[in-house]
Amino acid sequence: MPGYSDRDRGRDRGYSSGPPRFGGSRGGPPQGKKFGNPGDRLRKKHWNLDELPKFEKNFYQEHPDVARRTAQEVEHYRRSKEITVKGRDGPKPIVKFHEANFPNYVMDVISKQNWTDPTPIQAQGWPVALSGKDMVGIAQTGSGKTLSYLLPGIVHINHQPFLERGDGPICLVLAPTRELAQQVQQVAAEYGKASRLKSTCIYGGAPKGPQIRDLERGVEICIATPGRLIDFLEVGKTNLRRCTYLVLDEADRMLDMGFEPQIRKIVDQIRPDRQTLMWSATWPKEVRQLAEDFLKDYVQINVGALQLSANHNILQIVDVCNDGEKEDKLMRLLEEIMSEKENKTIIFVETKKRYDMFCFAVSRLWPAMGIHGDKSQQERDWVLNEFKYGKAPILIATDVASRGLDVEDVKFVINYDYPNNSEDYIHRIGRTARSQKTGTAYTFFTPNNMKQAHDLVSVLREANQAINPKLIQMAEDRGGKSNWSFQGWSRWRV
Repeated sequence: MPGYSDRDRGRDRGYSSGPPRFGGSRGGPPQGKKFGNPGDRLRKKHWNLDELPKFEKNFYQEHPDVARRTAQEVEHYRRSKEITVKGRDGPKPIVKFHEANFPNYVMDVISKQNWTDPTPIQAQGWPVALSGKDMVGIAQTGSGKTLSYLLPGIVHINHQPFLERGDGPICLVLAPTRELAQQVQQVAAEYGKASRLKSTCIYGGAPKGPQIRDLERGVEICIATPGRLIDFLEVGKTNLRRCTYLVLDEADRMLDMGFEPQIRKIVDQIRPDRQTLMWSATWPKEVRQLAEDFLKDYVQINVGALQLSANHNILQIVDVCNDGEKEDKLMRLLEEIMSEKENKTIIFVETKKRYDMFCFAVSRLWPAMGIHGDKSQQERDWVLNEFKYGKAPILIATDVASRGLDVEDVKFVINYDYPNNSEDYIHRIGRTARSQKTGTAYTFFTPNNMKQAHDLVSVLREANQAINPKLIQMAEDRGGKSNWSFQGWSRWRV
């Protein structure tokens, strides 16, 4: 395959193993002292790049078909796919899988999927990532971003020296939730096994023992939530001295959840000449600042509008009503949905108390299950599996399921309670219309949500949705007292 040597990670590249073996005297936390905040035991490393072993990260060789494309053809493709590229020396997109020049052990797995063409974020993201450049990818959920960073990551790993005893991972993926981390790990295991790469998933709410054993045996790919990884770094169960490929997945969500201090502590443990890839569905100023701090001379790829935007394959229906009307409206809506042939539905509620009430009420009439943050990992895994394979068509969830829940055939999302911010609204409704499918999102919007009305109107307009006039009035009259009563669903369609 042009641009790649055979699996040559064992070739001597001047890497001398520096990390101590597990259980050694170095790298452990200080004894007899208590620390109040996660990461307090970690000290920022001061790297001397002249002393660090060199490593390769540019493995991209432009395919002749790509090289022959004119600037006009490239611009036409990007415009047709709503791709914008910022930054220096951004490579041309590829439009067919073979143009990425992936090695055979990657192409063999891709060919079994019967896909036709790469998604837009893959078409533009793969050449950037394979070139060894830092990059920011902004794309809606369900756009194929996991493979956008994992496949180049697998190529990157396969060109590094083999792990030695005591080495930490070469590729680290940080994710905001255990559900997303597990989803990424499944993809990593599927695509990594062809070249015998080992991966593990590190997250809270599960026993530490099996996760520690995976790390001690050595894994090339580690997918982790920040809190649990900090725990293991603090007590010396792993290290990041071999990490040269760092991925921050759903960076906006990690910041929303308050993980920024932990992320910064973790990144301080990784050599500064690493390759860093940041992925986000939105581009607020907090994420922009993180990119400026962690990435060098990066290429930014955006698929779709840079402003707050939702998947255009979702029909969004907003019911402006009073809070006391919502329960009856929900039951009437579910009667209609359950009469459909394809009826897999997620209902989002704000609190565990609301969750408990609706699980009882809905499950009396239809097969329904639910998840929230207080459930054990075993319970959550079981419920999600039952929902995924159609044992129960209705899933009731708090925001623990708004991201990282990858079920291909969800047809309906119902926002019984509107979320605290419109970014979470976009991620909730993004549970439907995955992988170019279509779906419908129903939302109850009450006077209590008035401060979100302007943002919601903007999202609906960007997606070319017809907008409920009462919502427009609420956005214009924000702050005034309202007594909305909107009987029945108004199907505002394009």
